[in-house]
Amino acid sequence: MDLDSTMFFRAENNNENAIQEILKTVYEALMEKGYDPINQIAGYIISGDPAYITSHKNARNLIRKMERDELVEELVRSYLNK
Repeated sequence: MDLDSTMFFRAENNNENAIQEILKTVYEALMEKGYDPINQIAGYIISGDPAYITSHKNARNLIRKMERDELVEELVRSYLNK
């Protein structure tokens, strides 16, 4: 393995709108239940443990439909496009 070369990462993401809608729904569900959505979503992305996400509004099942790398890619894209 060449440690001086940069690896190329490209997540297949054809679901940008779906990811945005899922993140919005999860965010709203967490807010309604009194959680800090940013911390909870970050906890889920870092750990992969769905217990960080409430089941309110089916949020836990929704977020598990997306790969965590797709979520991270969409969050980075959204942040940098602002």
